[in-house]
Amino acid sequence: MKNLKPDPPYKKITPHPDNRFMALTSNCSDMPTLFIDTHAPLDILMDAANYRLRAVAQVLENMCMRGSIECDSVILSDFAQLCVIPLRDGCDVLDVIGRRLRSMP
Repeated sequence: MKNLKPDPPYKKITPHPDNRFMALTSNCSDMPTLFIDTHAPLDILMDAANYRLRAVAQVLENMCMRGSIECDSVILSDFAQLCVIPLRDGCDVLDVIGRRLRSMP
């Protein structure tokens, strides 16, 4: 049988000087794995933010139309976390768009 070796300790990522890639706020540890390409075209960034925000809005609208939903606090907490992740991602992308627009002459 093959001996397994643990992963070596990771080095914390230092931001690239040109700030091309920005870590998403919703990364769940201090070792980010999900990033935004801050140099992507503005329309592509807008589509990414729009997709995430509209997905959460659709889920919440569907929940509102269901009437009375009985559930405990653990389920509500999990549901809130499910909504927060794409909302935060969308807001992060909108922040990048805002910075890019403000830096334009």
